[in-house]
Amino acid sequence: MSAALALDHVVIVVRDLDAVVAAYRAAGFTVAPGGRHPGRNTRNALVVFADGAYLELITYDAPSPDERWWRVLEAHGEGLVDFALLPRDISGVVAAARTRGLAGLAERPGSRARPDGVRIAWQSARPATSDLPFLCADLTPRALRVPEGEVRLHSNGALGIAEVRVAAHGLAATLARYRAYLGEESVVDGAVPLAGARITFSEERDSSRDEGPCEVRLRYDSPDGGEGRVEPLDVAPLR
Repeated sequence: MSAALALDHVVIVVRDLDAVVAAYRAAGFTVAPGGRHPGRNTRNALVVFADGAYLELITYDAPSPDERWWRVLEAHGEGLVDFALLPRDISGVVAAARTRGLAGLAERPGSRARPDGVRIAWQSARPATSDLPFLCADLTPRALRVPEGEVRLHSNGALGIAEVRVAAHGLAATLARYRAYLGEESVVDGAVPLAGARITFSEERDSSRDEGPCEVRLRYDSPDGGEGRVEPLDVAPLR
């Protein structure tokens, strides 16, 4: 099933959104304003790629101890904190995962008010453990949430997200959870192939740190028309 799922976005939590946006722009990325999330203390900006995936740069304007991202920010500082997959049928993925025994998968609505006043909405489903991505399915047109056009062009040649590397406290247990979440066939040679990207894994020896995304690799174009390069995203903060 996983190859039918696409990578939707990667979440990077930051303290000073304006400073981080400036750093990304200085590194050759086009950054679009995101907006505020009603009922939460968060606002964001987006780095959207030609392949449709994006980086979400998100900050908190007030303490939010009920939210894991804020707790990670307070405990470990800024950086990669989560990532999401885009399902064709979120209810079907959730039902199948529950049938395979994945516990704690909770569906909930989400929304964002853009700076131009447009309200966008989605349905998400969040697993109980942070080594797994959450699901994000649009209720309003996806183009309202993920801008199209020139905003997806970057002067540094970035085209998309090729890989998300996940730190796991116990690799065997993490892979078992992915099989329960996305299907037995979702893990191939120790990785999870997606439509246009893949999830890979590394063992996290420091059990005091959260499991979850620890590296993002981007796909770049090739000026000579050949095969483009793939390189780690290296704009701070990435922890």
